[in-house]
Amino acid sequence: MSMALPQFTDAESFRAFRSDPPQWLPIATDIARSHGLDTSAPHVFVTGTNLVVGLNEKLILKIFPPHLRAQFVSERGSLTQLAGRLHLPIPEIVAEGMRDGWPYLVISRLAGTLGSEAWPRLPEDQKERLLRQIGETIAAVQRAPLGPLAQIEPRWGDFVRGQMQGCRNRHTRLGLAPKFLAGLDDLLRDAAELIPMYAPPVILIGEYIPENFLLACDDGEWSLAGLFDFGDVLTGWRDYDLLGPSAFMAAGRPGRVRSLLEGFGYARPDFALKRRLMALMLLHRASDLNSHICIEGWQEKAGDLVELQELIWAS
Repeated sequence: MSMALPQFTDAESFRAFRSDPPQWLPIATDIARSHGLDTSAPHVFVTGTNLVVGLNEKLILKIFPPHLRAQFVSERGSLTQLAGRLHLPIPEIVAEGMRDGWPYLVISRLAGTLGSEAWPRLPEDQKERLLRQIGETIAAVQRAPLGPLAQIEPRWGDFVRGQMQGCRNRHTRLGLAPKFLAGLDDLLRDAAELIPMYAPPVILIGEYIPENFLLACDDGEWSLAGLFDFGDVLTGWRDYDLLGPSAFMAAGRPGRVRSLLEGFGYARPDFALKRRLMALMLLHRASDLNSHICIEGWQEKAGDLVELQELIWAS
């Protein structure tokens, strides 16, 4: 009789289970064997949200707990919808199924160097080059038809309104400085006009960050070599996906900001665009400015949210 995946009533219990691979790795390898897949050298990925194990050099198994089924739906739908539509590799679905109410995917393993490992040591011109490619990639994803992703909840207008309602409490709890909180109501008022609620939606990955890219180097030039992790996809206004690279990679440097925006298809940012991006950054589902803005000393360099938007999207 095969082992069973347990049922959890709270997220903390699941996290404890995930952090103890000996409890679940035998089940993962059993799932892989049920599809006739090689499990001779499994490798557990300790970071992330779900149970993730590299089965070998070519395949990865992702197992989603029932309370995160929405991530399975997002990942499966995105990989299916984007297959063959991008200029860079994304994982291919090799197998899928359900074990004890836990959906899973077996996907192809991409080659390359993890972006978070390579990015810090790259020279400035290479960082600008990559940010332009990231902007181009975001635009390419957004040109793809929504397909079944159009049914993903929450819908954009509901999502934005919900984020606006909880925005002040969230950033107060996360310790955002009072000088920035003071301008929050004015920014949210502007956001209601600046953020299109009913424009035709596009696919939003939500996390274009170094941890979700693979890079490759050819004769001294680094390029994007792969994109993965599609568990948090939304559909909505296109600018939302500029937030990850703006916060984690551009670092307020004009050359980087310009490269990202030009790759995406925008010219030099005007006040309205910066204001909209600032609002969206505060409304992002993972927003935590104190942890995410990679500009040294930004809390001292900016006196309010207007100065902060000028710092982040310096032109």
